[in-house]
Amino acid sequence: MKDRSCDTVAYLDQSFLDSEDARPLRILAEYLKPLQIFRRERIRDTIVFFGSARLREDGPLGRYYAEARELARLVTEWSKGLPAKSRRFIVCSGGGPGIMEAANRGASDARGLTIGLNIGLPHEQRPNQYITRELCIEFRYFFMRKLWFAYPARAFIAFPGGFGTLDELMEVLTLSQTHKLDKKIPVILYGSSYWNDVINFEALVRYGTIAPEDRELFHYVDDPQSALTLLQRELVPEPGGATPTLAKSVIPPQPQTSSASE
Repeated sequence: MKDRSCDTVAYLDQSFLDSEDARPLRILAEYLKPLQIFRRERIRDTIVFFGSARLREDGPLGRYYAEARELARLVTEWSKGLPAKSRRFIVCSGGGPGIMEAANRGASDARGLTIGLNIGLPHEQRPNQYITRELCIEFRYFFMRKLWFAYPARAFIAFPGGFGTLDELMEVLTLSQTHKLDKKIPVILYGSSYWNDVINFEALVRYGTIAPEDRELFHYVDDPQSALTLLQRELVPEPGGATPTLAKSVIPPQPQTSSASE
């Protein structure tokens, strides 16, 4: 009898996997693949560096490149000295040039692991050379990339940046403001003159669009040592726990409704 086996297995069919119909599979893969990598490499949690891809070491804002590199080096040296079976407070960036490169480079200077959550874009975004090879992860979807920024993170450090940095920063501040994550995540705005010039938080309070206490969701710092000191004060290493330690999404309790018989 003639063999009538199918020529293509669905999960090996690249044209299908690239199709619109397979979008849910791609989204799921962008959740499961990083999870597998973090477990394999024993990454428990991260400290995320945000900042401009356009900023250059020898450019007008070059001091921020140097200071991001130095802070990432200090964080990595501190992390490597912590007693733990899993790897704690690993420097994580968006994987591209500019501040992202500086953060990965600083961690590499300290001979530590460093993560790059890259994304395919027409311009600017190519993985930098300082990411640990096994921890270079490329995403197709911005929202899945932002999930992996947020859920293993123990702290966020935002250096001067543009639309992308503002998008990521506001996402994190919104999660903190609305208590959607079950852990406190310190947010550091590095470069007070830049951030005070770019975002008028006082005006938001004055107009009533944020509460006065929302200003306590973030801290300004202006040098690497002050940022490290703040992180060491805010982040208490916790023994045990899963790897990676993912923040849980908090669902507020629903109000009780009266039954029809009452």
